[in-house]
Amino acid sequence: MRFILFFLFSVFNLSAQQLTEETALKLSRLPLHCIGTEFPNKTSHLSDSEKDAALLPHELHPVFYGCLDWHSSVHGHWMLVKLLKEFPNLKNKDSITTVLNNSFQKEKMLLEADYFGKYTSSNNFERTYGWAWLLKLDEELYTWNTPQGKKWHVALQPLTVKIVQLWKAYLPKQTYPNRTGVHPNTAFGLCFAYDWAKTTKDQNFLQQITQKGIDFYQNNTQIPAHLEPDGSDFFSPSLQAADLMTRILTKDKFLKWFKYYYTKEGLKRIYSQPTVSDRNDYQIVHLDGLSFSRAWNMKSIAKQLPKNNAAKKQLEQTADSFISKSLPVLFGSGYGGEHWLASFAIYALTLK
Repeated sequence: MRFILFFLFSVFNLSAQQLTEETALKLSRLPLHCIGTEFPNKTSHLSDSEKDAALLPHELHPVFYGCLDWHSSVHGHWMLVKLLKEFPNLKNKDSITTVLNNSFQKEKMLLEADYFGKYTSSNNFERTYGWAWLLKLDEELYTWNTPQGKKWHVALQPLTVKIVQLWKAYLPKQTYPNRTGVHPNTAFGLCFAYDWAKTTKDQNFLQQITQKGIDFYQNNTQIPAHLEPDGSDFFSPSLQAADLMTRILTKDKFLKWFKYYYTKEGLKRIYSQPTVSDRNDYQIVHLDGLSFSRAWNMKSIAKQLPKNNAAKKQLEQTADSFISKSLPVLFGSGYGGEHWLASFAIYALTLK
């Protein structure tokens, strides 16, 4: 076991905390496998009748039917796009391109968009976790100035437009934030939505997001982070909110806000590596994802703090430690982790 761990740490070049091409190649094989793997599957479809209850996952969602669930397929697609941008000569680039060419077809994306509103409550489908990853995928393509990137971006537009419409309609009605550590977490969704709106210069959406962030989180103090995590969290509710505020507040205002946000007990808790007792359990393995999401939150927060701030160095070091300890065990998580964890790892590693 000691030899295996040493080998994995060497392979992943963890001391430098940089994504190498070798690591990218190994991780890319996970979404490449699962994007076309239809079962096991968790559709989260609310049936209107026996007719649509009998539909198979690929009949409900012609593109994002693999990787166990819709959102995992979406961020699996994002990950492959991201890796092609980072490593244009990746050894399996042809296999990745083939998979993405099959997915990014306008006719299929029109059907994906049509699902939202077609059935009872399907306008709420994947709100807002899946929506957030869809916009992150669109942002990645929008900023990829290559013929291939532009082609795939155009194909994705029917679905992107639908999601933005739904989100803009939903935000004015959202009275309270969701502070859970799983999919519906509001702060996570708003982080990715903010990034997309800023990148695409959608000022109306950006203003909506900013106002909600202020309403939900600006007056938060002494946040009870000492109670984190719950047993199946892959987000830190407190860190996600802080990550959002790094986008909304200036550096000076964020520093003042952050000073009163955490308690000493709360900071001690979020600096502790989550314990994962059973990586074959589809819920417990979420805690590996928590290490990666905490890492990217901490990186974002640290960038907003001045060099002489005591928390800055600890946030940076803890982020590196979380990634270092979680990457080697990613491949030992079974399908419950392998169908999604690589995306979290890539986002944590590539965050600038």
